[in-house]
Amino acid sequence: MSNLSWHTRVETPADIEPLRDITRAAFGRELEVDYLDAHRDHPIAWIPGLLFVATTPDDRPIAYALLTRCHVGDVPVLSLGPVAVIPEYQGGGAGGATIRAALAAAQTRSEPAMMVLGHKEYYPRFGFRQATEFGIHHPEYDGPHLMALALGDQTVPAGLLTYPVTA
Repeated sequence: MSNLSWHTRVETPADIEPLRDITRAAFGRELEVDYLDAHRDHPIAWIPGLLFVATTPDDRPIAYALLTRCHVGDVPVLSLGPVAVIPEYQGGGAGGATIRAALAAAQTRSEPAMMVLGHKEYYPRFGFRQATEFGIHHPEYDGPHLMALALGDQTVPAGLLTYPVTA
């Protein structure tokens, strides 16, 4: 189902259970729901107001993108993930709409970069490049699926990438 003008908004408390359902539908396993909940419960990883939801016209959540905290060396940066879309809406732009909302919010902050671990064919369209080009590395994720995006004029930090929450 394609709709180039998906409504996006920040998550509300009423969205918590629907977002768990989206995660189950998109990933097909409870581990991903646990991962989402672990981010929400973590005092460093969770940043209120940085989970963006795409909805149907009747405000039913169908997709989301979460920005969390990670570090490159000792520099805090944002991390995009997870991004999830109900399968029947995949390929219709809802996931992209939530990513664009997240990017717009990220660019209003004074952070140097955003990280994403994801599909190397998908995320470059939003400006992400291989993290190694910036001197960012991770012992498990080095390679084309680990990407970084500069957020403005600041220098992107280099060093070891760490996440406060792991799967």
